[in-house]
Parts: sequence; structure tokens; C-alpha cells
Amino acid sequence: MFPINNLFFYILIFIFAWLGTITFFGIRFLRSFKKLTSGVSDKDLKTILEEVLREIDLNKKEEKEILKRLEEQEEKNQFDIQKIGLVRYNPFSDTGGDQSFVLALLNGHDDGVVITSLHGRDQTRIFTKPVEKTKPSGYEFSKEETEAINKAKKGKIK
Repeated sequence: MFPINNLFFYILIFIFAWLGTITFFGIRFLRSFKKLTSGVSDKDLKTILEEVLREIDLNKKEEKEILKRLEEQEEKNQFDIQKIGLVRYNPFSDTGGDQSFVLALLNGHDDGVVITSLHGRDQTRIFTKPVEKTKPSGYEFSKEETEAINKAKKGKIK
């Protein structure tokens, strides 16, 4: 009879350990459930989950609207000045320093304008030329103007 009592004792220990484990995890689950439902009035879990799902659907719709607006804004921004190229140079040998410059201002479609300033001893002249797809539009570009446009295309200001 001794081995049966031993077996019965081990089965009881196993059952109590099992019940203790189940109780431990059950208490943890109830704590988590109370945290999730704290501050909620007499609503059942189904109502709470339905509200959460409605809010998720609303957030998805708002996200789509925001993405649509962002895409529209990016398309509009293609016509804003996005690329700048600057070249300083000395066109005349009788003046000192690189006080003349060419400034290329291009949009996202590589259209824009080049502004050229020629600084001489007695006067400074400023010229503008339109740019279409980085090509001259009605006027030939000087080598400095071409260099400024190429720097603008590459995103280099120096």
C-alpha cells in the first residue's frame, strides 16, 4: 500500500501546481482586462471593440485623405524653385575679383531663369534669360550660365 499512497501524493502535488499555474495566469489576464476596460462605463467588450474598429476605420480614411493632399502638394511644388546654381567669375581683366555672377533658378521640371550680373569698373549690368528643360529659350547661354545651370541640376551651389 505504500506505493499507492506515494502515487496519490505526487498526483496531488501535480494538481496543486497545475491549479497554482492556472490561477497565476488567470490573475494576470484579469489585471490586463481591467486595465483595458478601466474608465469604461457599463459597456460590454463587444461594444468597446466595435468602437475601436470604427476609430481605426476613421483613422484609415483620414490617412488616405492626408496622403492624397500630400501627393497634390508634391505635384504643385514641382513648379517652385527647387534647384539653385551660382557661379562667380571675372569677365573683364581690368577689374579685380570675381564680382560678376550667374544665378540659375530651376523648378522640379528644370524650367526657370538664369540671372547674370556683369560688374565692370564703371557700371553693373543685369540680364535674365529663360530656361526650358535646362536648354536656352530664345537666347544662347554663356559658358558661365551653362555651368550655373549644371550646378543647379546637380544641386551644388558652389
